[in-house]
Amino acid sequence: MITVSPLEIEGMHFTAIRVELPKTNLLSISNDVGYIMCAALDVDILNSALKDRQVVAGRAKGVRTIEDLLEAPLEKVTDTSKEYGWEVGMTGREALLRIA
Repeated sequence: MITVSPLEIEGMHFTAIRVELPKTNLLSISNDVGYIMCAALDVDILNSALKDRQVVAGRAKGVRTIEDLLEAPLEKVTDTSKEYGWEVGMTGREALLRIA
């Protein structure tokens, strides 16, 4: 099952996506600037092979719900996301508010 839901954080609008797969879930929260995602996101590929795309993205590990993704510290961020003040260790919520 795929669930797509609007998500409001401090008056800012995002889209939350949950893809239920066998034994795992893919989770993502995005707007038109960038996104955060569960550990399925390969930040290293975005920073190397796809660097020219300048993707704003961050990854959090061990999350099972959209709320977990908002509260978990980001474990990796793309080089481009650093231009928005994203840092490893900040919560997904903090990162998203910087691109709102």
